[in-house]
Amino acid sequence: MNPTAERILAGDLRALARAATAVENRTSESRDLLRELFPHTGRAVIIGITGAPGAGKSTLVDQFIRLLRAEAKTVGILAVDPSSPYTGGAILGDRVRMQDHHADPGVFIRSMATRGSLGGLAAATTDMALLLDAAGRDVVIVETVGVGQAEVEIAQLADVTVVVLVPGMGDDIQANKAGIMEIADVFALNKADHAGIDRLQREVETAQSFDHRPDGWVPPLIRVIASEGQGVAETLAAVRHFRDTIHHAPRTAALWTHRLQQLIRERLLERIPAALIEEAAARIARREQDPYSAAADILRYSCSFTPPEEHSH
Repeated sequence: MNPTAERILAGDLRALARAATAVENRTSESRDLLRELFPHTGRAVIIGITGAPGAGKSTLVDQFIRLLRAEAKTVGILAVDPSSPYTGGAILGDRVRMQDHHADPGVFIRSMATRGSLGGLAAATTDMALLLDAAGRDVVIVETVGVGQAEVEIAQLADVTVVVLVPGMGDDIQANKAGIMEIADVFALNKADHAGIDRLQREVETAQSFDHRPDGWVPPLIRVIASEGQGVAETLAAVRHFRDTIHHAPRTAALWTHRLQQLIRERLLERIPAALIEEAAARIARREQDPYSAAADILRYSCSFTPPEEHSH
């Protein structure tokens, strides 16, 4: 076995941190490492936390960490942040509210830049979650940047998705209702001590009355005051109830269908030089070629090209 893989499986935090950097940078070595570690995955619960900016996602995550550590559960946190337009790095760094946990070896926190990825999830987030799973983390929490309806991408990664809503954003709820209703397994109605909480609950319940999931699950609405820790235990209990009730083989296969599609898209784009796409785009802009023929040409190129690292697999 790869020595790095052995160290990660043995709980070496430095090896895990180095591997996380390699995974985020999409190196060929990280792919080999993940191939080796994959048989050791499938034990962690992956929880997605999503919602609009300012909804209190980070505060809720911080409270989840406290509860899980009190149960002696190990936790991995992937905080997906907007990319810096200058460096490509995560602007927010490792969230200030989570600094209290940095001295705890049972908590591994990683901020990831979206780097322009649609949906607010970095392209490497699935791989990073698998890495933390293999490293023995009992729970992996993915907190997304909160960019709107494109966040449906979180549902393709997480075992359970918690959507955090707050009073006073009624118009936003209406605009995002379809996406929110599709991805939420649990609703956390945060800032429940603020005016408008009853209206918020009614709006979500009305939307639910028109939306019937194929699995029969009705996402519970839990009132939360994350800043004071109220309702957090109930939210975590709802997450566990969903996973115990609904998370079965067909759903798992459906999740992997989405993950595999994402991986294939990414690997296809990696095979194609950016210059080739730019040249085709210029021809299309000049009306010298139609986009459909250009796409077909590029796909033929990608199918004829095999990266050197893949010859051995």
